[in-house]
Amino acid sequence: MSETKQPFRSGFAAMIGRTNVGKSTFLNTVLGQKIAITSNKPQTTRSRQHAVYTDERGQIVFLDTPGIHKAKTKLGEYMITVADRALRDVDVIVWMVEPKGPIGEGERHILKQLETIDVPVILLINKIDTVPKEDLLARIAMYAKEYEFAEIVPVSALKGEGTDEVVSLIFDRLPEGPMYYDEDTVTDTKMRDLAAEFIREKALKCLKDEVPHGIAVAIEQMTWNEEGNRYDIDAAIICERDSHKRIIIGKGGEMIKKIGSAARFEIERMAGEHVNLKLWVKVRKGWRDNDTWLRDFGYDRKNL
Repeated sequence: MSETKQPFRSGFAAMIGRTNVGKSTFLNTVLGQKIAITSNKPQTTRSRQHAVYTDERGQIVFLDTPGIHKAKTKLGEYMITVADRALRDVDVIVWMVEPKGPIGEGERHILKQLETIDVPVILLINKIDTVPKEDLLARIAMYAKEYEFAEIVPVSALKGEGTDEVVSLIFDRLPEGPMYYDEDTVTDTKMRDLAAEFIREKALKCLKDEVPHGIAVAIEQMTWNEEGNRYDIDAAIICERDSHKRIIIGKGGEMIKKIGSAARFEIERMAGEHVNLKLWVKVRKGWRDNDTWLRDFGYDRKNL
């Protein structure tokens, strides 16, 4: 007796939550490779990115969104718009929260939005290895009183605990549908944009608290060098102050060399090719509130 073939399910799942809660780490763990940048600084993810997971059950297209926060600049407003729109026209919403602390203003904002959307919501309580079990159970009970979730799942995105269960729960709620992307695709983000994001990630990590998160990266040139069998990339790190430029360059150029070396390694791993990366630092005062510069650096509302 032959087994009944399971239907191929496909659809879209929006990843939402406050800044620095672990959404990008979760996606990297699920996909088994890095496509979303991470850091311990707020507002690391700035744009919506499609991450694609495919297996014999079907295909999930994750929408990785910027963390919900109170906007103080036009860049912040752009990020909030990206996150808000991700809640529309998806099949499942995956909301990730911290395992401790009160339900804050950001969570209340999300709860208010969810009340107007008829989409199943799976709540992930991340970083479960940082709290005692009794605190985790209290956390689950607290959120269960606030909203009728389809599921509440404790996870550790960093360690991969609970992530397989989440994927199964998402598939259970997807309709039968087509394969939107080739089965080998893990993201639809262009290599040029991924390279810029990896450079920004390494800058954030290398600079730590010395420079605020108000930096951007512009890829000025990216070409394939046939003779050298490599990608040649010229990129500029954009900051808001001359004092920040000096810190990013570092004494004798040591800091920018450190950033470049770490970024080149990440880009080469992603591209599977050798990379020649050249970095500059440019000052654009107030760029986060300048519509023209925001568009130039890829944060254009028209592309939402």
